[in-house]
Amino acid sequence: MDSVAPDRVEWRTPSSRLLRLRRLEVVVPALLAAVALAVIGAVSGTAAAFGVAAGAVLAGVLALPIVGRRYRSWGYAEREDDLLVRRGVLFARLTVVPYGRMQFIDVTAGPLERIFSLATVKLHTAAAATDARIPGLAQNEATRLRDRLAELGEAQAAGL
Repeated sequence: MDSVAPDRVEWRTPSSRLLRLRRLEVVVPALLAAVALAVIGAVSGTAAAFGVAAGAVLAGVLALPIVGRRYRSWGYAEREDDLLVRRGVLFARLTVVPYGRMQFIDVTAGPLERIFSLATVKLHTAAAATDARIPGLAQNEATRLRDRLAELGEAQAAGL
């Protein structure tokens, strides 16, 4: 096992496009809710709907720093014998996945991820509790990482 401490490895981070995507996922629903509530307030003549609409906008704005912190918490590092995946703001989590324990690697991309040319790499091991996924990688980086991990996994499993 590699003896390099997790704080001394070269951490890679998701693409900055992931941060833009996550911000849009917060701002767009907040704005849509605000507009809908403002229209309801205008049609019904209820002033309270305008206050709730302002609250929706405020909630979206207040959520943006949290989105940024969550984005910055993600990272991964390839070491000689294993892959490190870190995440979490309130509860920091570090997952260590030995290459020889990997069973398969998924690369997935939902509709919004595809629009932003992003993909998520998911690692599957024999342990059902292993939650090693790396979101927001550029598609070419996700493919490179998948191929590299598969190569290293095969070499480790073969005892090389």
